[in-house]
Amino acid sequence: MAQISSFQDELNEITSEIVDVLTTSETMHRFGLSRLPGGMDVAEIVNACKAILFPGYRCDQILDQQDVQEHVHGLMIRLNTSLTRQITLALASQEVSYDKEQARVLGQEKTLAFIQELPHIRRILSEDVEAALMGDPAAQSLDEIILCYPGIEAMTIYRLAHVLYGLQVPLIPRMLTEYAHMQTGIDIHPGAQIGRRFFIDHGTGVVIGETCHIGNDVKLYQGVTLGALSFPQNDRGELLRDRKRHPTIDDHVVIYANATILGGQTRIGHHAVVGSSVWLTRSVDPYTVVTLEKPSLRYKDILPDGQVPRGTEYQI
Repeated sequence: MAQISSFQDELNEITSEIVDVLTTSETMHRFGLSRLPGGMDVAEIVNACKAILFPGYRCDQILDQQDVQEHVHGLMIRLNTSLTRQITLALASQEVSYDKEQARVLGQEKTLAFIQELPHIRRILSEDVEAALMGDPAAQSLDEIILCYPGIEAMTIYRLAHVLYGLQVPLIPRMLTEYAHMQTGIDIHPGAQIGRRFFIDHGTGVVIGETCHIGNDVKLYQGVTLGALSFPQNDRGELLRDRKRHPTIDDHVVIYANATILGGQTRIGHHAVVGSSVWLTRSVDPYTVVTLEKPSLRYKDILPDGQVPRGTEYQI
């Protein structure tokens, strides 16, 4: 009994210490403030949008063509309700002062503007899926690409988030793309501008920064980073956030695995190819192939027990 009492006393002491840290801090808490958008709610919005954009792929029932109107209409009603609520919460959480009704009305307006873009998003995603089929000889069907390819999953969510970003919806665009990041390992900022027929093959470890401009018919492989070279600051040492920090990739560029391209002034010209593991901080002309020189590889024979026989090392 004494041990339980001692544990409770220690727990109470630690709790009091944590509460003291929280209440004396001026940041990183939300006491008395409105609720934020929920992670699970955002995931449900993603799933509702995917069900609208790719009907029949993720539902238990068999959809006939004559059922599509009713099916999509029902999903749109649910999406309108859930997205309006989450945008309203996001707006109410900002420093700009909205009363409850103002946030609700503005949330509904932004939701409607987003829903109006869904036909356009579907057309672009259809081209992304076709680009994957044309760009990967391992792809057997459109069904396989839609269901299995992480690049298409990430691009679907990015294209939704990018519309919300353009509508100046707070928080939710980043929540969407971070959800995609967790699901796929592909990190695309919703502010990046990405053209048509974009394909990420394999995809794990791809990073695309906020101010990237990517043209049409671009293909990336896993591990590619399109990042910032440096972070300019003002006289007070504060980051300047309204500068182009990430590269521009023109049409018909291929960037192979683990290449790193940095800087807002860096431009990769159309029809260029950037090889694996290349590090670039300067622009590349159109129709240029950039590769590393062939590395020197060292080989050595070993015996089954791990001993190295004498005289068997050689270099290529």
